Amino acid sequence: MALVLTEEQQMLAEAARVFLNDRAPVSHLRKLRDDGNAKGYSRELWTEIAELGWPAVLVPEDYGGLGYGYVGIGLLLQQCGRTLTPLPLLATAMMGVAGIERFGDDAQRRAILPAVAAGEHLLAIAVDETGQHRPDVSRCTAAAVDDGFTINGAKTAIIDGHVADTLIVSAAIGSDDALSLFLVPAAADGVSTEIIELFDTHKAAAVRFDNVRVGIDAVLGEPGRGAAALNFILDVGRIGQSAELLGVAEEAFERTIGYLKERKQFGVPIGSFQALQHRAAILFGEIELCRSAVLYALQSLDSGSDELPRIASMTKARLAETAHRVTTEAVQMHGGIGMTDEHDIGFFLKRCQILETLYGDRYYHIDRFAALRGY
Repeated sequence: MALVLTEEQQMLAEAARVFLNDRAPVSHLRKLRDDGNAKGYSRELWTEIAELGWPAVLVPEDYGGLGYGYVGIGLLLQQCGRTLTPLPLLATAMMGVAGIERFGDDAQRRAILPAVAAGEHLLAIAVDETGQHRPDVSRCTAAAVDDGFTINGAKTAIIDGHVADTLIVSAAIGSDDALSLFLVPAAADGVSTEIIELFDTHKAAAVRFDNVRVGIDAVLGEPGRGAAALNFILDVGRIGQSAELLGVAEEAFERTIGYLKERKQFGVPIGSFQALQHRAAILFGEIELCRSAVLYALQSLDSGSDELPRIASMTKARLAETAHRVTTEAVQMHGGIGMTDEHDIGFFLKRCQILETLYGDRYYHIDRFAALRGY
């Protein structure tokens, strides 16, 4: 497996970078925050992006998509990380599409995927119930009734849950509390949503399910066998997060290098100080390693690797650690101005801290990786 991008993939990444730099730089995120945008993203921008085909990248051609693969959607997320652009791309166009395409039946795919590809339908993954990521444990339950199920419980920290049209909900079913996944319309009776303001200016949701009735056709996969499907969807998301974290780290590093060349002290650029050069060199090497790790993980998704859980945890742990170090060093090297809201560099640190903890922080994934290797 060659860890290089094809010419077509390079063109996709460059086109995305040019578009986002022009239409959604960091000032776009700042404006959404200052205007108190309730959705947390620009619907107008999402419409433009849908016309470019981004939500359709992972959707198979048979369902109105481009079938371009995971490397393609990963490159788009990487560019979103560079501009901190809030978009329903990860939960909808990557995790949601991956889950429905792999585990949904033809009726479910035809009902949802064409609308997702057109940018007209948003998805969200409802899995966590506390501040601790425990996807294998669910106090949200689904009881069999008549020709369907009744869902009760609550989920929190649902990325894009406040704007989603359909929620992919994990719930325990039966006497052995086996997990199942359900496609629950966000507008269904008994579903109540509360917006959660994240400190990186993005938004999430807490959702309660009170006697929510769904039909048997709402089950994604097989009842009681949703654990494997959920783990796959989460691993897809973890790799997508890693791609975005890579973009965050790359941009924070490049901005910092630019600042080291411009900021003068004692009559010379501070970038001429050997101590800062050493710190920057270490960060450069770490980012290069992360580029290879992310591309390998995305290619592994496209090839259907049996080692996906191990690869996903390895990649997420590596990217979480590196991006945290890069963004922390970026603020420190900027000095006092890096601590102010008027300077953009602090936004990268905040975004990094959300991404590195979502769906398991580095310690969760180091432990998971070790367990998967038999330690």
